[in-house]
Amino acid sequence: MAGNSSSKLVVYGAIGANMAIAVSKFVAAFFTGSAAMMSEGIHSLVDSGNGMLILYGMHRSGRPADARHPFGYSKEIYFWTVIVAVLIFAVGGGMSLYKGYQYIRNPAPLSDPTWNYWVLALAIVFEGIACALAYREFRKTQGNFGFWKALRHSKDPAVFAILLEDMAALVGLLIALAGIYFGHLLNNPYLDGAASMAIGALLVGMAVFMLKEAKGLLIGEGVSEAVLTDLQAIGRQQPGVENLRPPLTMYLGPADVILAIDVEFKDQLSADEVETAIDQMQDTIRAKYPEFQRIFIEAKSIIKE
Repeated sequence: MAGNSSSKLVVYGAIGANMAIAVSKFVAAFFTGSAAMMSEGIHSLVDSGNGMLILYGMHRSGRPADARHPFGYSKEIYFWTVIVAVLIFAVGGGMSLYKGYQYIRNPAPLSDPTWNYWVLALAIVFEGIACALAYREFRKTQGNFGFWKALRHSKDPAVFAILLEDMAALVGLLIALAGIYFGHLLNNPYLDGAASMAIGALLVGMAVFMLKEAKGLLIGEGVSEAVLTDLQAIGRQQPGVENLRPPLTMYLGPADVILAIDVEFKDQLSADEVETAIDQMQDTIRAKYPEFQRIFIEAKSIIKE
């Protein structure tokens, strides 16, 4: 529950920062006519809505199991992550690309960029705080992996989706700042539109990455090879175990994994001893991997013919 609460804190922080930043960006875009600033406003508004959808998915995935869904609703968080990625792709990326293209075709006269600079500076500060919160939570599950490998291996959309959005927001702000600054420095209004299109391309790329990760989890992704190898080692170390097949696993949620394993026990064990050995194996696995909330062990060849 503590991990879930800290994940929600990351999402709440991102929503609050993005809503405040979106309002300020739209105000600046209204007074300056900047396409890059308008794209950044759209970006922050979409990010705010996405955070709310992630929160909704977390709430829905926490419902208890029932007769129609005996394994619970944990996978629902992955469904809403797919929706978030589609919104980033279509609304955030698509509208930014379109707005930038329209601006390049019909550039507006350059105006005083002071509003833009103030808003971008404040936005960078707020986004930096939100990104630091998300990264701190991400570090708890990073382990010994490098950053990008750990990001690909993360199973918690409340962390990896928000972290990706915050990182993209920071990069987008720098792109918008560069477009506005160099546009005025070189007296070239087309650079503002080009910055808007670059922000759109950034959002599309991030959305594709999120879709790929969420798709695997929604279809049914198992644990890593290292964990599978460790599970087999744990099983073979249990008293009375003769052999076991490779375990079958699947993530139902960030902290909800199902494990099925066929175990061959030594033929001299009685039924009571086999039952005790199964209980010990389950306890050992759960002690090291508490995310395995459902463990199914099928005893094989208890008595050899």
